[in-house]
Amino acid sequence: MIALTTLGLDAYVREVLPLTAPLWARSRSLEEYVADYRTLASSAFGARRLRCVALEVDGRVVASCKRFSRTLRCEGRRYSAIGIGSVFTPDDLRRRGYATAMLGALLDTERAAGTDIAFLFSDINPAFYASLGFMALPSRQMTLRADALPRERLPLVALDPLDPTVLRRTFQAHEARRPFALVRTPLDWEFQCLYAAVRANAGQPLTLAAKRGRRLAAYVSGRRVPKADAFVVDEFAFAEPQDAHSIGPLLRAAAGDLRKIQGWLPPTAGRAALGRAAVRKRSDGITMIVPLSRACGASWTRMAETVLRADGDPVWSTDHI
Repeated sequence: MIALTTLGLDAYVREVLPLTAPLWARSRSLEEYVADYRTLASSAFGARRLRCVALEVDGRVVASCKRFSRTLRCEGRRYSAIGIGSVFTPDDLRRRGYATAMLGALLDTERAAGTDIAFLFSDINPAFYASLGFMALPSRQMTLRADALPRERLPLVALDPLDPTVLRRTFQAHEARRPFALVRTPLDWEFQCLYAAVRANAGQPLTLAAKRGRRLAAYVSGRRVPKADAFVVDEFAFAEPQDAHSIGPLLRAAAGDLRKIQGWLPPTAGRAALGRAAVRKRSDGITMIVPLSRACGASWTRMAETVLRADGDPVWSTDHI
């Protein structure tokens, strides 16, 4: 018997996480990996936005993924979106079409329920998702020399990376200049906070901001990775166009004695603030989408050329799921 089901927290921890830990735990132990997932699933974000989907055959989980509820803004209109992450099939069950069947059934269910668009980030095989109707969006990596950025005396303040409250207004003002973007609600900020703790395992987290009067004019957030001699940018934002000049000095200050600035190429609204950078296509984290509703499909058709030809990527690395 074959069935698409929803796995509860304990079932997902028991049946899936021990198998996916070698792929996605990174430097965390299995116990830390499980604890991080329990924290996410037990949060307000997890309760309202996260669901674990599985395909079962005769009672055994043969494929699984996470489903995240999000909102996409396109042409000034908001669309309901789902993000698909952690697609997995056990080693001994691969090449039997289970992941294809699971994702096809999930997309059919979402389409029938009125969901407008689905997105994911492919780390392994974009062609597999393309066969299901997903299209790849620009996904690029940037590198620039820290000492090539301007040095400017700014009123800098270090912020707690795990408390994004003070960043929200600046981020929202920055994102309002973009015609195509994932919307970040208070629940999504909670997700950012929870994942900032996970990203800390990959470097020393640092968020630096510049103030204009009492207000936050701009900030950069990322991780110092001495082993790579780089400050890895997660995201940045500036409140007003005249504050864009703060981004270069902020990045230079965040890098400190590190030689490079690296990260995903930022979306168009912030791309010009970086100046010249070496840019190459990413081999992982490939952003892919598939419109599910007619309205979203029509909107995407009108926006596609703008997004595909933009000098920046369509999402921040912090949108990765």
